[in-house]
Amino acid sequence: MTFEIDSRLDPRLLGLAWMLGHWEGAGNGHHPGGEDFTYSVTADFTENGGSYLHYIMQWFSTDDQGRPVTSLGMETGFWRPDPDGGLEVLIVHPEGIAEIYVGTIEGAKIELTTDVVARTVSADIPATGGHRLYGNVESDLLFAYDRGTAEHDLQPYLWARLARA
Repeated sequence: MTFEIDSRLDPRLLGLAWMLGHWEGAGNGHHPGGEDFTYSVTADFTENGGSYLHYIMQWFSTDDQGRPVTSLGMETGFWRPDPDGGLEVLIVHPEGIAEIYVGTIEGAKIELTTDVVARTVSADIPATGGHRLYGNVESDLLFAYDRGTAEHDLQPYLWARLARA
């Protein structure tokens, strides 16, 4: 599917312009020390005239027909590119976790590593770090998220393929 870049888009966002819009798909996951699971996922990347994107991703358990049933998680944040191809991403989870990622935009590939992870006193997950990959492959958004916790080293957690909806 093709898309058109709005001429009013802040020039700093051009490397991320392919991500703008609503995405839906399916993915797989693995709970550290636990079991594998499948899920449906939606992601939205929007801009409001500023030099950043707003982001929200939600994933759900599915019924036998693959329809979303129960929320498994969500996150929201801001994607802040800099002119030299660098990227800062701030992500907050309702489980009481805030992450700041730093990384690079290289064409249709984005790679991010945590710089800071903060947890509330009552955080549900003792997250300690993360590594993420995003890419445009055959016009789809591919996503992989490795997560480390106080109990487990960095390991694959979520991966998915989303189509522009």
